[in-house]
Amino acid sequence: MSTVSLSNNSTASDEVYYRPKGNEVALFEHASRHGLPVLIKGPTGCGKTRFVEHMAERLGRKLYTVACHDDLTAADLVGRHLIGAEGTFWQDGPLTRAVREGAICYLDEVIEARKDTTVVLHPLADHRRVLPLDATGELLEAAPGFMLVVSYNPGYRNLLKGLKPSTRQRFVAMAFDYPEEADEIEIVIAESGVDEDYATKLVALARALRHLGEHDLEEAASTRLLIHAARLIGDGLDPMEACEACLAQPLSDDPATLGALMDLARVHLGSAA
Repeated sequence: MSTVSLSNNSTASDEVYYRPKGNEVALFEHASRHGLPVLIKGPTGCGKTRFVEHMAERLGRKLYTVACHDDLTAADLVGRHLIGAEGTFWQDGPLTRAVREGAICYLDEVIEARKDTTVVLHPLADHRRVLPLDATGELLEAAPGFMLVVSYNPGYRNLLKGLKPSTRQRFVAMAFDYPEEADEIEIVIAESGVDEDYATKLVALARALRHLGEHDLEEAASTRLLIHAARLIGDGLDPMEACEACLAQPLSDDPATLGALMDLARVHLGSAA
């Protein structure tokens, strides 16, 4: 079964915090006005999901988020017949609900889904904007406001995973990366409430870890992990314990690598106030 979260909209003053990195907000708004699907690619924890949540609230749209995985089926997205107390009934999946309601459907890490599942997106991601429901015989036309958004981490791409060209070429695409240093410091402060001194040192540590990650780590230290560490530090946890729990341990299981990560943490945070 798919993992689905539903975000309700709030007023503009309650929008999810997001600091733009470029022209992505304007590009998303243009795509929305024309009913174009959007593909967002970038490393883990760089703000892809936060951006989509922000844009859903900015545009006043309901948001259905699906965390994709190897066992995700077309039925998980579209819906299925279920048996209840009064007999068999049809239950819409998150994609179908978004199509009916004119909402945004966001498929997070779409390349983790099976290739035969992503094919169901094709008629929604081109000029037709329709969703065939073979099980019910319906051909749903997308309600005004419906938008399909998918994301993935290019670092995971290999011979077995990746979007087919016939799928990719249906989307307006934008590339995300980790924020510039000054921007990332502001994000960490805004999201965690930690002081500027710790935020600056955490960001410097992350940049050092990202350089190390090019050689020894499967993934880089994300902005999300920095925020986790900053929140724990701001709550009074020892900085080294916070770095071990939020940065070192999530990035590696190898004892030697963990030791190297903590050595870096001590270099960067040892003199933090």
